[in-house]
Amino acid sequence: MPIKAGDQIPDSRFRVSTAEGPAWKTTDDIFKGKTVVLFGVPGAFTGTCHKSHLPGFVQNSDAFKAKGVDMVAVTAVNDHFVMDAWRDASNAAGKVDFLADGNGEFAKAIDMAFDASGGGLGTRSKRYSMVVENGVVKTFNVEESPGKVDVTSAENLLKTL
Repeated sequence: MPIKAGDQIPDSRFRVSTAEGPAWKTTDDIFKGKTVVLFGVPGAFTGTCHKSHLPGFVQNSDAFKAKGVDMVAVTAVNDHFVMDAWRDASNAAGKVDFLADGNGEFAKAIDMAFDASGGGLGTRSKRYSMVVENGVVKTFNVEESPGKVDVTSAENLLKTL
């Protein structure tokens, strides 16, 4: 059953790049004691994710922070090298944190993974957005069609804060 408002974020981890090199960040590292906006996408650099979904969160990062959000982050079932390249290509450094879910562990833990192997993409994440306060999901939106950014948009999520 997919995660929903009121649920605790499950234990998982993400791969991130640090000044010392690649490192793991646990869900506790990310969510404990913080208000976090997290959105998940099927893949870095994919058309809708790159042109429609990510830009709204980059443009609204200050608006989220003005409403008490400590971190705006994106996750995808991609490795940290791809996520870093996507961050750099999107001019998103300092605005959005990029959390690599290379094996789809987090997507599976929140029941947002889907099989895109028919298109040669393997396991991917459904498109979603959420607000998490101290590890508890407060708002959770899932897009019915992976090619749309309606209910999961930054603008829509901002209205919930």
